[in-house]
Amino acid sequence: MNNVILKYSLLFLICILAQVLIFNPIELFNVAFPIFFIYFLVRLPMNTKLSLLFTLAFFLGLIIDIFSDTPGVNALACTLIASIRQPIYYAYVDKDDHTRRLIPSVSTLGITDYAKFLLTFVGIYCVLMFIIEYFSFADVESLVIMASSSTLLTFIILLAVDCLIPSKT
Repeated sequence: MNNVILKYSLLFLICILAQVLIFNPIELFNVAFPIFFIYFLVRLPMNTKLSLLFTLAFFLGLIIDIFSDTPGVNALACTLIASIRQPIYYAYVDKDDHTRRLIPSVSTLGITDYAKFLLTFVGIYCVLMFIIEYFSFADVESLVIMASSSTLLTFIILLAVDCLIPSKT
């Protein structure tokens, strides 16, 4: 139990530090922004209690908001994506006792199912984040370009990281 808490506490800190120190300054063509910190939400076990998931998601987003000067954008987007995390997962994975305890990764789901889950998760997060940030549909074209390019960039980064990290479960 303590080992699991330590493992996820370390992952939480690594995701925050990586986002703040490495990925926040990256901006490709002023439209693609890597959003690495949501990897923490992706890697939580599927049987995580919703109250804990919402709390972790909110604080993860809040900490990123503090360091990124985006008041409440990531906190709200993280909380919203946490609420639909399980439906996204079960859209691609059969719902049984074995899959409820899994930690989503390439090694547990296979590359195809994991890639579908990850792309959907990241895509919805990016759309939510940009809609919340701009709070307007006045420039839908820019919103679509930024959300899709950020989705693609984040998806590639998270998939590469997940392929590099060995998973025991």
